[in-house]
Amino acid sequence: MKKIIANASIVACAVVLAVPVFAGNKDRTGQSGATELLINPWAQSTGLFGMNSSYVRGVESMKNNIAGLAYVQNTEVGMAHSIYLRGSNVSVNNLGMAQKVGNAGVIGFNIMSMSFGNIPITTTEDPEGKNSGSYNPQFLTFQLGYAKEFSNSIRAGLGATFVSEQITNVKATGACFEGGVQYVTGKRDNFHFGVTLRNVGTNMRFSGQGFAFDAQMPGNTTSQQFSTQTPTEKFEMPTYLNFGASYDFYLDEKRLQNEDEKPKHRASVMLNFTSNSFNNDYIGGGVEYAFKETFMIRGAYRWEQGIGSTNSSTFYTGIAAGASIQKAIGERGPILAIDYSYRPTARPNNGVHVFSLRFMTRPKSKKSAEE
Repeated sequence: MKKIIANASIVACAVVLAVPVFAGNKDRTGQSGATELLINPWAQSTGLFGMNSSYVRGVESMKNNIAGLAYVQNTEVGMAHSIYLRGSNVSVNNLGMAQKVGNAGVIGFNIMSMSFGNIPITTTEDPEGKNSGSYNPQFLTFQLGYAKEFSNSIRAGLGATFVSEQITNVKATGACFEGGVQYVTGKRDNFHFGVTLRNVGTNMRFSGQGFAFDAQMPGNTTSQQFSTQTPTEKFEMPTYLNFGASYDFYLDEKRLQNEDEKPKHRASVMLNFTSNSFNNDYIGGGVEYAFKETFMIRGAYRWEQGIGSTNSSTFYTGIAAGASIQKAIGERGPILAIDYSYRPTARPNNGVHVFSLRFMTRPKSKKSAEE
C-alpha cells in the first residue's frame, strides 16, 4: 500500500507540474532568456540528443532527467568539454559530482560555464572596436540535485539551479527548479518511461552601469549633465516538459543458460517528445547498441518545425551520434568511462563536439550495495 501511495503521489506531481508548460504561448517563441539552461554538456546524452531521458543514469542525469541520479551506487565524478561551432571560440566546460547517502538517496551538484573568447568593445567613436579593448562574457550555472529510489520501479528527483550572466558592467541572475520521474518494468527491467519538467523559475532582468548614460538637463544652457538609467524588461526561463520511453532488446537472450546470466548484446530503442514553452517542440527517436556494457555506439534524429527547409532558422540539422568506452578497474574497483558525441549544425555548419570523462566508484561489497 505504501508503494502504491508513493507511486501515485509522484505521478500526480508530474501531472500538476506539467499544466503550466502546456499553457505556453508559441507566439512568444524566442522571447525567453538564459538559453544556456537548454544546453546539455554531457557527451553520452548529446549523442542521443537527450532522447535517453527515460533511462539516463548517473551525474549526467542532472542535465536531462534528474531522477536518474538515484542510480548512483556510491560516488561519481564527471568532467565535460564542448566545442561549439569549431573556430568560433565558443566552448562549454562542465564539472559534476554525485554521492549516495545510504538509504536517504543521492545528492549531487553540477557547475557549467560558457566561454565566448575575447570580444572587442565597440563604441560610437570606435565602431570597429580597434582601440577600446575587449571583454569576456561569463555565463555560469550552479545546480544542486537530489534523487531517491522509492521502489524497484520508481525513481524521482528534484533540483535547483542558480543562473548568472554578466559582462564588465551588466549582469543578470536568477534561479529555477526541476523535477523528474523514471519508471521501469519488464522481465529484465527493459521497459523505461520518464517524465521531466525543467527550468521553472524566477524572471531575470539585466542591470548595471552599462545601461547608464550622461545626458544634459532639458532647457539647461550650461554644460551641466546628469546620469540616467535605461529601463530593462524582465524575461522568463526556457521552461520545457519532456516525455521519453525506451525498450531494451537483449539480442543474445535466447542463448543464455539461466536467468542470472547477463546478456552481452543490448540494443535500446527510444522515443522522445519535448514541449517547449518558448521554442519549437521536439520529437524524435534514437538507438543505442552496447557490448557487455563496455563499448557503446549511439545515434538519434530530432525533428522540429522548419528543420531542413531552405529558409530554416533551426540551429541543428537533427542528427546526433556518439560512442562510449567504459571499463572497471578490477573486479570491484572503480569504473572509468570516456564519451564522445557530434551534432552537425545547419548555419554555420561547423558542428558541436562534446567530450566527457566519468569516474564511478562502487560499494565495497555486494552486501553493502544491497543495503
